[in-house]
Amino acid sequence: MPDSPPTLLYCRCAYAQVVPTGVKNEVLQRLCDSGASFESVSDLCEMAAHRDPRLTALAACGKLRIAACYPRAVKGLFQQAGAPLSEDAEVHNMRTDTAEQIVQQLLA
Repeated sequence: MPDSPPTLLYCRCAYAQVVPTGVKNEVLQRLCDSGASFESVSDLCEMAAHRDPRLTALAACGKLRIAACYPRAVKGLFQQAGAPLSEDAEVHNMRTDTAEQIVQQLLA
């Protein structure tokens, strides 16, 4: 039986606007073009502040790959929301990496 594909999560970073617009737009476009299934959220920071229950559901996914910002910050947001990420969750940093690097890692 083949392994199930990872759950992909894309954060639009709509409120803090700390992720370069070009990078986040290109990551989103490439994900759409890839045909891969992914979850897109407006802003993980806002979701954590409101303890959005969707974070608990996402954290429970077996394999989770996240395109957002600094891994330490994203893990802290999930922790703050009472939904700690598993050790094998991957967080890819759109603030420091290129769109190409991020998409390659998400779809690997």
